[in-house]
Amino acid sequence: MAADGFAPAKINLTLHVTGQRADGYHLLDSLVVFADVGDRVSFQEDAQPLRLKITGPGAAGVPVDDSNLVMRAARAAGLSRGLITLDKHLPAAAGIGGGSSDAAAMLRLAGHDPADGGLSLGADVPVCRIARATRMTGIGEGLAVIDGLPALPAVLVNPGVPVPTAAVFRRLVSKSNPAMGALPMRPGLPDLIDWIALQRNDLEAPAVSEQPVIADVLAALALAGARLARMSGSGATCFGLFDDAAGAARAARDLSQAHPGWWVRATTLT
Repeated sequence: MAADGFAPAKINLTLHVTGQRADGYHLLDSLVVFADVGDRVSFQEDAQPLRLKITGPGAAGVPVDDSNLVMRAARAAGLSRGLITLDKHLPAAAGIGGGSSDAAAMLRLAGHDPADGGLSLGADVPVCRIARATRMTGIGEGLAVIDGLPALPAVLVNPGVPVPTAAVFRRLVSKSNPAMGALPMRPGLPDLIDWIALQRNDLEAPAVSEQPVIADVLAALALAGARLARMSGSGATCFGLFDDAAGAARAARDLSQAHPGWWVRATTLT
């Protein structure tokens, strides 16, 4: 068996922390969409024990043992032999679900039962398994696909700093905050951006406290013409939303020139 699959970046347009369970897990309410940039996972069955090879510009430092979610996903799907190749383009631990999307792609490649979304592998794996605009609630188990949203021209920026999720949650002052407001019915692009602006990422302020450069990224996106700039997930990747793809492309070019050390990509979020 040989197979190949795309693992798109996951973007939290909103991320409301609405509570905390007795076991410590946080309850979330988030509108999740997916970019047209991402990693690629391929699998070639052979007679040798299961193993993982990492390629691509983001390969440095990515583990190849069972600490990698791709390996764990493959084993969860019952694979024990063959070569997995992960072509890594997304920054790691960046708030855009790179590892979770890779794991979801592996589950799809292996034909793993779709009824088992992969929550045991991580809170973002089930929504990455769907890879469509989705309202995600609870600890990641509540998934409602959202149809009718317009494509969002965007720029993704990661300043290349680590932001441990646990540290961000420790800095979160309130663990019980209001849920998202009701989504408008089949909004146009301006209406959708206006609605997103009224929502929140409750982890943005604590992440900025952990890594102040995130505030610099948000300011740079705004200066580049973004109608809205916000952090995704627990950071450090931020996104800027633009009126059109041409504006996003210009902003990505200008940001790359001004900040050559940052990871910058123009994209479309769907």
